[in-house]
Amino acid sequence: MRGLRLQAVEARLGEIAPGAARFADQWPTGQDVEILPLVRQALAEIGVHYLFSEDASTLLPFAARLFLAREALVRPSRWVWPCWVPTPARRFRTRQQVAFINALRPIVRRRRSSGRLGDDMLGQMLGPSSRHGPLPEEAVLDTLPGITVATFETPSRAAGWILLHLARHPHAADRVAAEAALLPADPAVTTSTHLDSLQYTQALVREVLRLYPPSWLLTRRVRRRTQLADYTIDAGSTVLVCPYTAHRDAREHSDPDRFQPERWLDDSGSPAKPGAFLSFGTGPHGCEGAALAMAMLTLLTAQTARCYRLSEPSAPESGYQVTTLEGLTPVGLRLRATSRS
Repeated sequence: MRGLRLQAVEARLGEIAPGAARFADQWPTGQDVEILPLVRQALAEIGVHYLFSEDASTLLPFAARLFLAREALVRPSRWVWPCWVPTPARRFRTRQQVAFINALRPIVRRRRSSGRLGDDMLGQMLGPSSRHGPLPEEAVLDTLPGITVATFETPSRAAGWILLHLARHPHAADRVAAEAALLPADPAVTTSTHLDSLQYTQALVREVLRLYPPSWLLTRRVRRRTQLADYTIDAGSTVLVCPYTAHRDAREHSDPDRFQPERWLDDSGSPAKPGAFLSFGTGPHGCEGAALAMAMLTLLTAQTARCYRLSEPSAPESGYQVTTLEGLTPVGLRLRATSRS
């Protein structure tokens, strides 16, 4: 989609960066805080604003409830119901999907009737294509709920792992803070030049995504009979691809279990070559929102390290639990922020 391409994201960094700065400014200091809900709220505000600009405040509550409905749908259950059974979780998800669409529909009609489509993601979708003309209203409405939740659902899981690594690797966090100190005092004037200057920060984000890819298991349908190593895979088969194990393959990544952001700064390395780094998928099924996700995560990481030193609770047990439902997540992650000033 045009609105999610790298150039489109770079053109709107001045709208993304203030949300990352607000997240850092609002972090309660001097106490152990469960961080994922705060991260999710911040990224939801950034993502929904990116999609809908001035209409974001109307749609944000519906997006939050739709996220909760999707989470409820994947919780473990004693029973495995066929997909056609209207379980309570499925009915709840359907209700929230309908509520989101009903809130979005008058916005779509107002923009089209006024001719002021907007420069945001919704405006891009409402604009006519040179080949196919304007998208039908129902196509827009059916597409956007999933995109909306995707802007903050998986990135919030990734941000949890990133913030945990800032706490566990203070020297790396200091290096991020040094880069972030050069960002403009007014985040609204952030440009692609500023983002490009955060080279180590981007390397740290990619290294965490390599070690803890939120989308840790992918599925692909085989289109034609294929030979894979010593196996013959028939057309129509489903193949499971595990980025978590692929990213820890010593044939592709030296010392693969070690946290080493510098590997992304070495031109002779190969961590990002096709098929070796799968956090955003690859090929025609790669994540269309990769540029937006990287911008959000990089700026949130930089602004947080710029303001705070992070630490884990001083307790013998781990401050979080790992779950793999829908994504690799540090559930219950608690961190403490101490002001760098």
